[in-house]
Amino acid sequence: MATNKEVLAKGVKYLFGALPMMFIGPVIFYNSLMNKHTDWHYLVLVIACLICIASVILAFIGLNLMVKALFDGDK
Repeated sequence: MATNKEVLAKGVKYLFGALPMMFIGPVIFYNSLMNKHTDWHYLVLVIACLICIASVILAFIGLNLMVKALFDGDK
């Protein structure tokens, strides 16, 4: 059961890409909810939601690649 190091490194890169987005998204979301008096409220809220969704997708892809690298090494 050998580990495919290239795929494992690619999965780690996806996870490192998702990590800052996991913190930036909720911060922007909170900021948009605190600034409801501005006209940019809804645009910032949509951007924050997209960042949060992108972080979840990147984390899922990264974990999926890491599992494939660890357990599909025979193929």
